Amino acid sequence: MSYVVAVDIGGTFTDLVAFDRESHKVIYTKSPTTYGEFVEGIFDCFDKAKISPRDVTLVNHGTTLVINALIQRSGGRTALITTEGFRDVIEIARGNRPDPFDLYYQRDEPLVPRELRFEVRERVASNGTVIEPLDIEQLRRLAIQLCDLKLDGIAISFMNSYANPAHEQAAASLLKQLCPDVFITASTELSREWYEYERTATAAANAYVGAGVNSYVRALDGDLRKKGFPGNIYMMGSNGGVLSVDRTCQQPIALVESGPIGGCIGAGVYAETLGFRNVIAFDMGGTTAKCTLVEDGRYSVESTYYVGGYIRGFPIKSPVINIVEVGSGGGSIAWRDSVGRLHVGPNSAGSTPGPACYGRGGKAPTVTDANLLLGRLNPRNFLGGELILDVEAAKQTMRSIANDLGYEGETGTIELAAGIVSIATSIMAGAIRRISVEHGRDPRDFILFSYGGGGPLHASALARELSIPTIVVPPEPGNFSAIGMLLANARIDDATTFTGDLDEYAISRLETAFADMESRADLALRREFGVEDTWCERFAEMRFKGQRHNIKVPIPIKADAVTIRAAFERDYKRRYGHADPKAACEFQTLHLSAFARLRPPGVGELPRPVGQMRSGERFVYFDPARGPIKSRVFDRYSLQPGFRSNGPAVIEEYGSTTVVWPGDSFEIGTMHELRISCDHEASS
Repeated sequence: MSYVVAVDIGGTFTDLVAFDRESHKVIYTKSPTTYGEFVEGIFDCFDKAKISPRDVTLVNHGTTLVINALIQRSGGRTALITTEGFRDVIEIARGNRPDPFDLYYQRDEPLVPRELRFEVRERVASNGTVIEPLDIEQLRRLAIQLCDLKLDGIAISFMNSYANPAHEQAAASLLKQLCPDVFITASTELSREWYEYERTATAAANAYVGAGVNSYVRALDGDLRKKGFPGNIYMMGSNGGVLSVDRTCQQPIALVESGPIGGCIGAGVYAETLGFRNVIAFDMGGTTAKCTLVEDGRYSVESTYYVGGYIRGFPIKSPVINIVEVGSGGGSIAWRDSVGRLHVGPNSAGSTPGPACYGRGGKAPTVTDANLLLGRLNPRNFLGGELILDVEAAKQTMRSIANDLGYEGETGTIELAAGIVSIATSIMAGAIRRISVEHGRDPRDFILFSYGGGGPLHASALARELSIPTIVVPPEPGNFSAIGMLLANARIDDATTFTGDLDEYAISRLETAFADMESRADLALRREFGVEDTWCERFAEMRFKGQRHNIKVPIPIKADAVTIRAAFERDYKRRYGHADPKAACEFQTLHLSAFARLRPPGVGELPRPVGQMRSGERFVYFDPARGPIKSRVFDRYSLQPGFRSNGPAVIEEYGSTTVVWPGDSFEIGTMHELRISCDHEASS
C-alpha cells in the first residue's frame, strides 16, 4: 500500500482523507478535534481508517493553529527591533479611522507591547543606499538584554529594507548566534514591498506564532516518524498551495488561513472538471462558515490579509485566498442580549463540550440542536452512526430560552429552532453578498458549490435567500477541505516593489524583474519538492496616477504596453463601473505565483463505490407554520449517476446531510456530484 493522506484540523472536527495510489482505494474519517493536543485527533483518524503511518508516503496538512493564536492572542512572547525612531510604527499604523462615526473606536492592541519594542542605529535610503551603517556593537548589547527577557520570538523590521535587506540580514544572522533558542524573523524574508507598517506587522505576527508552529510541526513529524512514517509532510498554505516543512517553519504566517483553503482548491478543481465557469464555494463547518468566488476555475488571491478584520485588525503581507468568514457554524450558540434579542454565534460549542445533542455536557442551544429538532438530521445516523444524537437534550436546551422569548410548548420549541436556523442563514447569506455583490458580482450568475458538515444542510435555504438557481454538493462534502488539500499543488509566491509609468521602458524592466523572480521560485520548488514540472503566473498591482489604491492585473508573458493597459482597464471597469481611457496609469508592485505538480489523484477516483438503492421517509419542518412535511430520505451512497428525484428530500452520508426543499429537484451527476435545481417560485 502507498497512501497519500490529507488532514484538516477544524474547530469542531479533524478530517482525514487517504488515497491508495496502487489500489485506488479511498478512505474518509472524522474525529472530534482534540484541543491542547491536536496530534491526538490526527492519530484517532488514522486508527479509525485502519491505516498505519508506515504505509503513507505523503501527508498534506491544514490547521487553524496560526489564526487561532493571532485571534486569541495565545502566541509567544515577542520583541520587535526597528530603525532608531520607528519603534511605534506598529502602533501608529496607518493613522486612518476606518469607522469615523464610532466615538469609541479603538484598534486592536499590537502584538508586541511598547516595552518589548527596541531601536538600533541604521538607515537605508529609499533607493537602497546606506545612509548610516548598522551599529553592530549596539545590537550586541541589545542581544544580551533580549536573552534575559525569556522571549519566544524576535522580529526585525528596518526602514526601507525592501530596497536593500543587507542590514536586516546581518541583524538576523547575529541574533541567531547570540539567541539560539529564540525564533528570529526579518521582514524582508516575508515581503519585499515598500509598506513599512504592513511589513512590520507581518514580521511581528510571524515571530509571534513562529515558536508555536515550529514546535507543532516538528512534534507532528517526530510522532509520525516514531510510528514508521517514511514520507514527506507538506503544510497547506493560505495561498492555495502546499509548503515544505522548512518553508513553513521559516514563514509560519503563510498558514494564517490554512484550514479553510483546501475547500477552495477542491471547488476550483471540480468547477474546472465539470465545466462550471463561475461558482461560489461555500463551506459551513462546526464553528464558522466561509465562502469565496471561483471564476473560470480560478480563485482570487489577495496580497494583504487583515487579522481581526479591516476596521480594527492588523494587516499581514502574505498571499491569502480571498475568503469571507463568519461565526455561523453547526456549533454556533444561540443567545439573548441585554434587551432580549436573539443572536446566533459567533461563539461556538466546538467539539468540547459540543452541541447539547452530542451528550457531552453542552448546555447552550446551537444550530445543530435546532436542525435536529426540525427533523433535518437523523439522530442515529450522524457520522454514519458513530455519534448518536440526544434529541431530548436538544429539546431541553432549546426550552431554556424558548419560554423567556414567549415560545411555549412543543410548537414554540420548533418555532425557536426554525428562528435560530433562519438567523444563521441570514448571517451566511450576508457573507456571500460580501464576497460577490460588494465585488460587483451577481450571485444569481453563480452556482452555489456547498460543502462542509453543515453546508449542504443549509444550501437550499441560502439559494432561496440569494435567488441562486443551482446548487452542487460534491461527494463527501463533510471531508471536502481535506479532499482539496489532497488535490493541491506546491506553490510559492513572491512580490517586489516596482514603480513607474506604463511605457516601453517599464516593460523592459518588468521582463527582467519577472525573469529573476521566476528563476528563484523555480529553483526553490525543485529543491523543496524534488519536482521537474513547474510553471509560473505573473501579476502586477496597478492604478491610475494620483490614486491611492491598486488593483491586481494578470500579466501575460512578453506582454506589451497596449495589452497590459487593456487588461488594467477591463478589471478596473468591472470593479468600479468605469475606466478613463485617457488617464495615465502606473505600476506599484509585481507578484509571481510559481507552481509544481505533485501527482494528485483524479477527482473521478475519489467518490466511494455505489451500493444498492436505500431510502425511507420521515417528517421534516421547512416552514413551522405549515407543520412537518413527509420527506423521502436517501442514502447517498446508493444513488447512481443519472438518478433523479424531487423534494422534499433528505440525503444522508458520512459527515454531512443535504436537505432538498419542496419544489426543488435533484440529480446525481457524472462525477457523483449532487445537483439541485431550485424552484424559487415554490418558496415565495
